[in-house]
Amino acid sequence: MTKDDVANDRHGVGYVGLGNLGVHLAGSLLRAGHGIVVSDLNRDAAVPLIAAGARWADTAQEVAAQCDVVFTCLPSPPAVDAVVAGPNGVLAGLRAGGTWIDDSTNDRGETLRLAALAHERGVRVLEAPVTGGVHKAAAGEITVLVGGDEGLYREHAQLLAAIGDPVLYIGPLGSAAVIKVITNMLAFINLVSVGEALMLAKRSGLDLSKAFQAIANSSGNSFVHETEGQLILNGSYNVGFTMDLACKDLGFAMQFGRDLGVPLDLAGLTEQTFLRARSQYGGGAWSTQVVKLLEDEMNTDLRAPGFPPSLTGGC
Repeated sequence: MTKDDVANDRHGVGYVGLGNLGVHLAGSLLRAGHGIVVSDLNRDAAVPLIAAGARWADTAQEVAAQCDVVFTCLPSPPAVDAVVAGPNGVLAGLRAGGTWIDDSTNDRGETLRLAALAHERGVRVLEAPVTGGVHKAAAGEITVLVGGDEGLYREHAQLLAAIGDPVLYIGPLGSAAVIKVITNMLAFINLVSVGEALMLAKRSGLDLSKAFQAIANSSGNSFVHETEGQLILNGSYNVGFTMDLACKDLGFAMQFGRDLGVPLDLAGLTEQTFLRARSQYGGGAWSTQVVKLLEDEMNTDLRAPGFPPSLTGGC
């Protein structure tokens, strides 16, 4: 395909990174009527999207060459760097005036560095990390946190609304990275506390189904209890988010604390608990398995009937 052919055959929107979150975000774009081009290291991840009308491209560069806007959703700063700034990356293919939107939870400094590289090429940048869980992404109801130029955000507001709801503009580039890390830090702290609460209930002889409902209807309720609490009680732990990702995000939070002089006592204890869980169960284990540390220590499982193995009805 010549450059003129590509220019006349732009498919609108590209999506690179079809992991547990990205595949659903790309699917939401399709459902909203956007023609998309997709790519991932694992082509099998794209099969349902291709069946629904997406096009496949072998590299991020090939995706970008066919699109005016390219989304990425990747697991780590090195992965974002390779996919965006690498020799076959987004910036190698995206035209001047195009937009790169990153749904990854990335390091703030890396986001700013890559944005500077993009600016040199005339490419515009928004960060749009998402929060709420895989089940929210699958339903198109995940929260989208946006950082970048406000005018650029408004230009792409409808496109961003296709992947989630609500879409919240946070501020200049880098600000969304900070608030995303803060929200994840709170969720991980809460997850450890949910495990401790359920263990107290179990060792007190309470029916865990009834305890779950009591907590859900109390001042101690939380989003994490209502969602991940169910996966703990089922025993699947299948939250679609790995221990490696949790440790990465807690590391970001602790670095912010050091940089800003904020003592993060609870976050520090939580990070150590997650590091122990990763050592015990592996980086690919679901982050919810951090509670299994307590179950194993107490030789007591936290199981109750009637809770689902996943929150999406799928994976």
